[in-house]
Amino acid sequence: MSLIPRKSIFGFITFFCLARSVTANSYRNMSSLADVHSVAYVTVPTEDVAKKLAHGLVKNKLAACVNIIPQLTSVYEWKNEINEDSELLLMIKTRTDTVDALTKYVMENHPYEVCEVISLPIKNGSEKYLKWISDIVPPIDQRQQ
Repeated sequence: MSLIPRKSIFGFITFFCLARSVTANSYRNMSSLADVHSVAYVTVPTEDVAKKLAHGLVKNKLAACVNIIPQLTSVYEWKNEINEDSELLLMIKTRTDTVDALTKYVMENHPYEVCEVISLPIKNGSEKYLKWISDIVPPIDQRQQ
């Protein structure tokens, strides 16, 4: 025979199920934003180049925000030589559907022969921040020509 009254167990199970449902709905709502936004990374040789690209990306509504991260050391192979250079990193927040246009803009305005532009989808984050990105960067199919 159980020492715990059935009503207490039923109440606990009901509370647990409701709490779990609220948590699941929170995750489900956030997952609806998955892959809508991306973060792109671009390395640049100087602060002047970084600021020029950052301002151009934001002005042209290709990015909502660009962080300029200084004091990066890159080690890479180029034309059969190992190189080590001081660079800066641009961390660019945008819409995923805008990454191709962003890449084109960077390639047209970057001094390197082959510039780095890589992106990763944002799977989760602050809902208000992601909404802000959406408000700043219009969907690619709604851009003014």
